Amino acid sequence: MLVNGHRLTRCCRTLLNSVQITRGTIGVRRVLLPGGTNVTIPCRGKKDETRLFTPIPIRPNPDDINVGAELTGTLDKAEMLKVILKFSNRKEIKFLCLENGIDSNLQQQAFVSFRKYCLETDALPADLHVVLSDILQGAGHVDDIFPYFLRHVKQIFPHLECMDDLKKISDLRQPANWYPSARGMNRKVIFHSGPTNSGKTYHAMERFLTAKSGVYCGPLKLLASEVYNKSNQRGTPCDLVTGEERKFANPEGKPSAHVACTVEMTSINTPYEVAVIDEIQLLKDVGRGWAWTRAFLGLMAEEIHVCGEPGTVDLLQKLCETTHESLEVRNYKRLTPLHIEDQALQSLDNVLPGDCIVCFSKNDIYAVSREIEARGREVAVIYGGLPPGTKLAQAAKFNDPDNSCKVLVATDAIGMGLNLSIRRVIFYSMIKPTMNQKGEKEMDTISVSAALQIAGRAGRYGMKWEEGYVTTFKAEDLPTLRNILGQTPEPLAQAGLHPTADMIELYAYHLPNATLSNLMEIFVSLSTVDDSLYFMCNTEDFKFLAETIQHVPLPLRARYIFCCAPINRNMPFVCSMFLKYARRYSRNEPVTFDWLCNQCGWPFQLPRTIIDLVHLEAVFDVLDLYLWLSYRFPDLFPDEKLVRDIQRELDDIIQQGVFQITKLLKNSETAVSTNTPDEDAFVMRQKKSKYYREGGTPGSAGGTRGRLTERLLAQGLLTPAMLQELKHEWDQQAKRQTGRGSSASGSTDGDAGDDPFDGGKKGPGRRKGTPSGGGGRKMK
Repeated sequence: MLVNGHRLTRCCRTLLNSVQITRGTIGVRRVLLPGGTNVTIPCRGKKDETRLFTPIPIRPNPDDINVGAELTGTLDKAEMLKVILKFSNRKEIKFLCLENGIDSNLQQQAFVSFRKYCLETDALPADLHVVLSDILQGAGHVDDIFPYFLRHVKQIFPHLECMDDLKKISDLRQPANWYPSARGMNRKVIFHSGPTNSGKTYHAMERFLTAKSGVYCGPLKLLASEVYNKSNQRGTPCDLVTGEERKFANPEGKPSAHVACTVEMTSINTPYEVAVIDEIQLLKDVGRGWAWTRAFLGLMAEEIHVCGEPGTVDLLQKLCETTHESLEVRNYKRLTPLHIEDQALQSLDNVLPGDCIVCFSKNDIYAVSREIEARGREVAVIYGGLPPGTKLAQAAKFNDPDNSCKVLVATDAIGMGLNLSIRRVIFYSMIKPTMNQKGEKEMDTISVSAALQIAGRAGRYGMKWEEGYVTTFKAEDLPTLRNILGQTPEPLAQAGLHPTADMIELYAYHLPNATLSNLMEIFVSLSTVDDSLYFMCNTEDFKFLAETIQHVPLPLRARYIFCCAPINRNMPFVCSMFLKYARRYSRNEPVTFDWLCNQCGWPFQLPRTIIDLVHLEAVFDVLDLYLWLSYRFPDLFPDEKLVRDIQRELDDIIQQGVFQITKLLKNSETAVSTNTPDEDAFVMRQKKSKYYREGGTPGSAGGTRGRLTERLLAQGLLTPAMLQELKHEWDQQAKRQTGRGSSASGSTDGDAGDDPFDGGKKGPGRRKGTPSGGGGRKMK
């Protein structure tokens, strides 16, 4: 062994003394031999990918017998340190490391780990102990350590033994082959191409409704719900499937032949006659694009109808080539004219009925809403953070010709999912925050695609205004708008991809000590993607959630599912509740309705300031997260029906808050909160709805119990005696309220009681925003 080691050392020394090593392309080293001959030495992986691998600490076993010391005696640690330092500084050793896939990033960590291991371990392996003893006594060469060093490196960096396997797992160059069932079908792909308000989706949906079976894949819950409702109204039984909800057209819960779903929930294992994929241009979305790619490549349907912008056609044609399918293109033109006005709005005094002012930040939404209402005009408000029910209520308020509200202030959330009777779209700003592929927020001029999508909402076919108009608020932005709307959207070049749970599980098998966040980062780094067709979607949100719950002991599959949850990581309360959900799951403790109410501060009360409203929106997202998890872990998230009930109640409360958004803004500045007659009327409507649902009348204690009451009783969260006591308390409070008369409406806090299951004002002796029994989170 020693003779072979010396020969290898001499060969390496001779070679290194006569060659030049230069960095070439990523993944190789070019070695220039004497005489000008080039030799390429492969280096595993992309440049700097090894920085993602962290060494696994090796802990010595205190029970090991020091066989080496019995054979050759104890080693002098100080002299051994000198030998190891000499070993780690030799060029020949570094060259051998490169040949074995240990680049400079790993070498430094490996040398430190090996030195620490040798110095701190009392009982070294016998073979290493003997070799070190020979070197110290002058009977061996320092290079003889390398085989034992290499063995140690493979222990602390297990990926060195399986790098080829890892690269095969993360080879994403042919995603069409991931779906053999779809490839076994002769699918007909039809692209309905056209701008907003061109009727492209209408024609695709007509084919969906007349098919024997079908699936609609949309980008939003609102769109899926709209298809679900219209299909059933047209006499085509259709089920609804979203991340948080399942609805069956059949009252017995039998699946229908037609399904309306959000695109992430699309089943690729169910055969259909017709599939409709809406807003196909979202293939390019850095966060969700993978879902459209999966649906397009994997759906088992005889006909695939895709709807979207004309700029998607080239990419779809190339994707069809990979699936050996043909693409039929049907072009549509806008059904109503859209005009760019010659002048900017410049002042909110010039706002007209049917105007929609589009802002790209909540602060602008609040400021513009307040300024318009200060001029005596009522406004409707729509932005992305609002619950679906609130968005629909605001849209109905704006669309209603008998309502005094004739002006809409909204974000780009109006770009899809809502039917709005808009005459003129006014861009308050042309600068929009966007997310790049690295997950970083950037401020840039709005894209051509987004501008056309938003501007196209004006003058919608079949609604009040037969022509649409578009302009800007600032005069200096009008030339920019003209330039953007005069362009065609840039053709899409790539579709998004994302690693599946199965791929990550295979990675975890090879790298059992890596965290989920680290596994995802390594996967992305080692992945091979056909850049001419695909890109890797942003995984920053996934990694953020993985790091949030890394210290929580969870099975890998459950951890992966938790990290796929649709969460806005910029909302601290939602992230905090996400962590609490994961902790309870890890302890096998059911996340009950009672526990959730204590955490969220149920029963809810009307927001008094904008801060209250924002917090209620976060609470709504927490309930949404519960429902999302309840369909994946029903045993530990058992109270889906109860949570859905209080979520509807919260939606109503948020609606009322948005209706009075100007008052909330004023209260935020003055910190003054008063109950208005409108608030009291809203509370009374809640009480009536509650008691009618229970089969009784307001004020009666003997009515038939409702669904919510029965569930609370059945789960032991409420006893009949507690129910009677709470109703008695409500009756007493109602009498006191009646005795006060109209003065109650001017009360700042008001001890006016209400139904204990109502989402209105706090009862006597109860801390604001906290359920009776305490322990809840105080509402801001």
